[in-house]
Amino acid sequence: MKIFYHTSATATGGRDGRTQVDDGSIGFDLVGFQNESGKVGTNPEQLFAMGYAACFDSAMNHVAPALGIKPTKSSTSVAVGIGQKADGAFSLDLDIKITVAGLNEADAKTLIQKAHEVCPYSNAVRGNVETRLHVNLIQSFDL
Repeated sequence: MKIFYHTSATATGGRDGRTQVDDGSIGFDLVGFQNESGKVGTNPEQLFAMGYAACFDSAMNHVAPALGIKPTKSSTSVAVGIGQKADGAFSLDLDIKITVAGLNEADAKTLIQKAHEVCPYSNAVRGNVETRLHVNLIQSFDL
């Protein structure tokens, strides 16, 4: 695989610590998803949801021209759940809600399926994370 972008981040203190991109451009104080301390911060699942949502929406923009499909706008929301499997391991659960304007249902489903095939986040979780895609068609909206 030809790598055309690379980044790295470091976390210290786990879910109750801090994570930061190694170039210092962005960082977050972390809190566990069961934040009982009242500490302000974010958790890894929230960061994953933001990254996946941006990547999936970008994948749709990437594949649309090759498919001859021209949505007027789109937005992607990713809900991330975390739970424990029967064997004691932890796993994620994903609901991806895509809102698309300006397409009929068949074209929207084609676009979303192709985006799901090329999105790096989708490829990273395929086969080991429960993932559901939901389509919401609208005529127009303001983002």
